[in-house]
Amino acid sequence: MDAVVNAVYRRRLLGHRVGIALSVLAMAIGLGFLLWILTTLLINGFGALSHTLFMMDTPAPGSPGGVRNAIVGSLMMVGLSTAISTPVGILAGIYLAEYGQNNKFAAVTRFVTDIMLSAPSIVIGLFVYALCVARFQHFSGYAGTVALSLIAIPVVVRTTDNMLHLVPNSLLEAAFALGAPRWKVSMTVRLRAVKAGVVTGVLLAVARIAGETAPLLFTALNNQFFSLDMKQPMANLPVAIYLFAMSSYEDWRSLAWGAALLVTFSVLLLNILSRTAFRQKTPQ
Repeated sequence: MDAVVNAVYRRRLLGHRVGIALSVLAMAIGLGFLLWILTTLLINGFGALSHTLFMMDTPAPGSPGGVRNAIVGSLMMVGLSTAISTPVGILAGIYLAEYGQNNKFAAVTRFVTDIMLSAPSIVIGLFVYALCVARFQHFSGYAGTVALSLIAIPVVVRTTDNMLHLVPNSLLEAAFALGAPRWKVSMTVRLRAVKAGVVTGVLLAVARIAGETAPLLFTALNNQFFSLDMKQPMANLPVAIYLFAMSSYEDWRSLAWGAALLVTFSVLLLNILSRTAFRQKTPQ
């Protein structure tokens, strides 16, 4: 009997060790490729960093220049998209958490939100192209803002919805027992208890849209000149990186590496900020 038990134990232990070994190997392969990409980016990107990268606009081939116009364009479109998507996403998330328990409209909203979360960004770009660009016969920063907002809103909605469900019922029951109306409990008790998690969701949404290229190719396109007019095609870092990297000019490819390093560090900073500065204990 003991021999049978020992044989079963050894077989399970072997399976456990094989599973752990395969998991560690998969993790090592993933980290190896990630380090390879980051090392290549750092080696090529740091060589392109200089004050001209931030102070000058898109140059002609062979001339000194930078990506100032693309940096400003990206900041404007991402900032306006965040201003649009944040209130819409938070209010939609509150509705789903408060009134969407047994509601068909809420169920459909959750289903559509999940589809938009996994939808390729190029599809959203094509949709906004047909809706805005083709209709008004020109590319614009506003069209790019619409495309980025459609990508950011589902992230904020799902994050807000999920975070609000973490609030314990005892806290809500105490607020209702004091006679507070439902809307006031939602805004001043429930949302306040998970505000750090909601802000984290907003930052993650910003980090995602900051590096999107496909939707901007169909909406904002690009502009080699400095412009603050959102009604016209607007320069942005993702499309500038794409165009510079595909060119045959060495100085343009160098600018592409510098701009890619800038976007990578911006996204990395937002992720670190979302996971550290706004960290709080989960409501119990």
